[in-house]
Amino acid sequence: MSLIGIRKQEIATFVSIVLSCFVLLAIVSGCDAPATKSGTDDGNKDVNISEKKGGTITVAISSEPDTLDAHKSTALSTEGVALNLGGALLYRDPQTNEVKPYLAESYSISEDGKTWTFRIRQGVTFHDGTPLTAQAYKRTFERAMSPEIAPKGVGMVLGIIQSIKTPDDQTLILELNEPSATLLTYFTSASWMQPLSVDAVQKFGDQYGRNPVGVGPWKMESWKSGDSITLIQNDAYRWAPPSFQNQGPVRPDKLVLKLIRNPQTAVAALESGTIDIADLPAKDAKKFKNNNRFTVLEQTKRGLGLFVELNLNNEILQDKNVRKALQMAVKKEAIVQSHLQGEGIVADGPLPANLFGFDPSIAHYAYKYNPEEAVKLLEEAGWKLNAQGIREKAGKPLHLELLSMEVWSQPAQLMQGMFKAIGVDVKIITLEGSAVDQLTAAGTFDLALDGYVADDPDILFPFMHSSQIGGMNRSAIHDKTIDSLLEKGQVTMKSDDRAKIYEELQKRSVEEAFWIPIYTEKRFVVVNNRVQGLKLDPSGLKLYQDVWVK
Repeated sequence: MSLIGIRKQEIATFVSIVLSCFVLLAIVSGCDAPATKSGTDDGNKDVNISEKKGGTITVAISSEPDTLDAHKSTALSTEGVALNLGGALLYRDPQTNEVKPYLAESYSISEDGKTWTFRIRQGVTFHDGTPLTAQAYKRTFERAMSPEIAPKGVGMVLGIIQSIKTPDDQTLILELNEPSATLLTYFTSASWMQPLSVDAVQKFGDQYGRNPVGVGPWKMESWKSGDSITLIQNDAYRWAPPSFQNQGPVRPDKLVLKLIRNPQTAVAALESGTIDIADLPAKDAKKFKNNNRFTVLEQTKRGLGLFVELNLNNEILQDKNVRKALQMAVKKEAIVQSHLQGEGIVADGPLPANLFGFDPSIAHYAYKYNPEEAVKLLEEAGWKLNAQGIREKAGKPLHLELLSMEVWSQPAQLMQGMFKAIGVDVKIITLEGSAVDQLTAAGTFDLALDGYVADDPDILFPFMHSSQIGGMNRSAIHDKTIDSLLEKGQVTMKSDDRAKIYEELQKRSVEEAFWIPIYTEKRFVVVNNRVQGLKLDPSGLKLYQDVWVK
């Protein structure tokens, strides 16, 4: 999702739904290997972790959430915080990949795939003390699906629900318009799909996003804009997923999420002990691998770490030859080597190689780096070089603006030079993640850097389906073939048939050059060894349930 995951990379978008490893009903695909460690981890074997309680963990975040209202955001920065405040109907067993009950103690699906029945777990309470019931879930979903809120986030996924019934406090019945091959996976998201205290929503109104109330292991304490978000232990928490060793409240007293946009600042903060945990680029993470004060967790991200969205409402970019030329101007290998220190994989299309539905033959038909052909395409499209070395047509220069965040400054600058080499003048505009999201959502951009993490190819629905224009479909893609394939992908239950649908989708997306895919990357999380037990979920989100402080 981004749902999720739409999620964007460090800012991400819904992609972000935490679609865990994709195994749904008859649909099965491989799961990423768990995060691996390097460095010294010198406490796990000798310490009784049940005796280690208290302390504060400080974690660097590179982008501030726009809101913590899970229904009104598609940013990964929001997901990374909201995950700690909520819970999910289901969870995915990290050993077997099987979807199992969590806040629902059991569930069943009718033979036609349209009636889903959940039995809600008893004894779970929101942070404000109100009980979690089937009715609370009903109110949560109905709010997310309401016309004024649905386009902003998770409501787009829940739109498949025709009706919601709650015959008693523990029974939740969802009637779907059609079978869904992805909905179970979406229901494993403890961030976007978490139940909300609708009483709190009504109490705080427009300020709910600053005062979220969920059922999770952490509660909101404070939010200092531009500085930090502080969460405190929910001492009533007794309902962790079975995959965690610690089934009670989290052990630390506080979790401080400190806004540090610049990786070099995060490196200095780690070294000084100001912060305990930070995601770092490969070149910075390497500095900590042989340092016995730190452990480095590594994980291959599932999704596109970087791609360029092209706004098809821009008259210049409506010309497919121009879009193809921009594709061929980018030397992706150089970006991977320079920006990721080689710790990445060049992306040929909208899906990464480690995601279900990826077409391995894409390397044969994807556009390759070919600046000579790019120049030829621009010439054929009528864009001629002027005296300044910039192409123009009918007196109008080929000038485009590229939205970026600071974390992507280097790739943005590299691409700027690559575009200049074929006569395209690109101005880089670097903004905070939430500001980039706002501008791209409003359609006021030419090119924008983006990224996502997800575990199901249905992540492309919010990014590419025409019904999502004005939502996550920032490129304003309106293609009947793409729409049809995305719709089929959601309801096709057989694995082989579904994979073929997404293979066709990749071919169409590449041919039309809607995006410029750049790379899939590794994730590096540097952890001070005073903090033990940190885990990463398959999408890279940090899990603190088993964490303790030395």
